Amino acid sequence: MTVTITPNGTRGFHVPGAFRPLARFHARLYKLVGGRGHKNIVVLSTRGSTSGLERSSTVASFPEGEGNWLVVASMGGAANHPSWYVNLAKNPDHVYLQVRGKRYRVKPTSLHGADRSAAWKRITSEAANFAEYQTKTDREIPVVRLTRIL
Repeated sequence: MTVTITPNGTRGFHVPGAFRPLARFHARLYKLVGGRGHKNIVVLSTRGSTSGLERSSTVASFPEGEGNWLVVASMGGAANHPSWYVNLAKNPDHVYLQVRGKRYRVKPTSLHGADRSAAWKRITSEAANFAEYQTKTDREIPVVRLTRIL
């Protein structure tokens, strides 16, 4: 299974217009310093669903053993999904994860049902802000497992 785009919500956090340039700056900064000082932050690179260009976003990650990470498409509890999530679904063969100074090709998989529930419980116990984001929107915030391709 790959990434399935779940429905957007009807209410949620309003993302300010300055968010996108700041997010791009943060991704460049992360790459520049090789991830030092960013405990669970990684750079997720995808192919743009309309532009076809590589796009990079910094996201919180939750390691799952060797070669697996969970990422959450929360966008602060916005009604719409972040662009990187749509890009994962449209171009699942062009996804890379930079963890500290190393870049890996990864396969994205949406979590559903009991797998998503267990992952969500772990994520919200480690980072309570994600539980808060869920209260701001009526969409189910997607959880995606990224598996390293060897």
